[in-house]
Amino acid sequence: MTDRDATPAQPATRPVDAVVFHPAPGARRLLAALARSGIAVRTGPAPTGDPDRTLVVTDPTGPLPLAVFDGLAGRVGAFGAARLLQAPLDVDAQRRAEQHQLRLTKPPGSLGWLEAVGSQLAAIAAAVPPPPPRPAAVAVFAGDHGVHAQGVSPWPQEVTAQMVGNFLAGGAAINVLARQAGADVVVVDVGVASALPEVPDLLVRKVRAATADLSLGPAMTIDEARQALDVGAEVAAHLVRQGARCLVTGDMGIANTTPAAALIAALIDRPASGVTGRGTGIDDDRFRRKTALVAAAADRARARHGADALATLAEVGGLEHAAVAGFVAGATALQVPVVIDGVISASGLLVASRLVPGVEDGVIAGHRSVEPGASAVLGELGLRPMIDLDLRLGEGTGAALALPLVEAAARVLAEMATFDEAGVTEK
Repeated sequence: MTDRDATPAQPATRPVDAVVFHPAPGARRLLAALARSGIAVRTGPAPTGDPDRTLVVTDPTGPLPLAVFDGLAGRVGAFGAARLLQAPLDVDAQRRAEQHQLRLTKPPGSLGWLEAVGSQLAAIAAAVPPPPPRPAAVAVFAGDHGVHAQGVSPWPQEVTAQMVGNFLAGGAAINVLARQAGADVVVVDVGVASALPEVPDLLVRKVRAATADLSLGPAMTIDEARQALDVGAEVAAHLVRQGARCLVTGDMGIANTTPAAALIAALIDRPASGVTGRGTGIDDDRFRRKTALVAAAADRARARHGADALATLAEVGGLEHAAVAGFVAGATALQVPVVIDGVISASGLLVASRLVPGVEDGVIAGHRSVEPGASAVLGELGLRPMIDLDLRLGEGTGAALALPLVEAAARVLAEMATFDEAGVTEK
């Protein structure tokens, strides 16, 4: 698809007092989310009174959470809708999945972490067995960075746009690995410095043409950070509307590991030396310069903004980092599992977890990146990676490699025989 909407619309922030719809099977998490947000749920015709404060959902053509999300997004923006629709995982479904695992024809726990992922998928969907997490879609968010001028990467900035062209032509690593996993790849221009051609599978959501130099001042404004969050949440809903039942985070942006490290250092109060890596491969002198720059930027963000994650995102983050944060929140609000990739995705998830507490419960860590900041975030949020192959490419590659394992976790719950069904004697 080609989409040339250059700037996301800024919807009016109109309050919602009630949502009118007929609850359907699997709506427990949606109802819980609305209750947490203080929004009443009613059935039947729309109540009399102020129609602007009532959202009416009738005959949704897709998943019910998506229909409610779309209605709310028109009132409070896509990221605002994602925040309103967040709810804890369905504990009852998780327990039933765990009990079902015990009845399958295997020793208890013998499939290890795969069993935990299967139970998590059940809790996300509020269904046992969980629906298959396919088809999957990878969203590669692309943006450029003013901090590139400080020499933190040996690659020229125009490589970002060139690699976007490679993604769209199907020749990048993420294309290869996504094809292997049966996943689609969509590229989202949220902040590439140069104009991109009109081609299929490109969503143009450019908030601005690259961020400012974060070493000299704020990388973007608060409003621009909010717009990028909306972009991510809107893209998540767009892909679910198209039929995706598992979402994958990807990224592209020369120099983007520098803002990722600065975000992580600022938000979890870690020394820059512990979360800054060599990115695409830099020499010792450039690495020392990068680490010092990250330390100064993170210190400035903490001094100016404290624990304010949105302000910190605007101060030292990147547009693709913000979009990933919105994408994760959108996926989890729609009760669709989201598999995150490396350090860029991890820093975006960290932002999302600060803006929408508990969002990490609906996330699966695809892999453990060589970049130290990624491990710092996984440890902070209590996430265990599916694979550890010393990857550091980004693009969504590690997450794409994990997709068959995520699908296997769901299939075990859905297809494996119980002891009773197989006529196998239990111990």
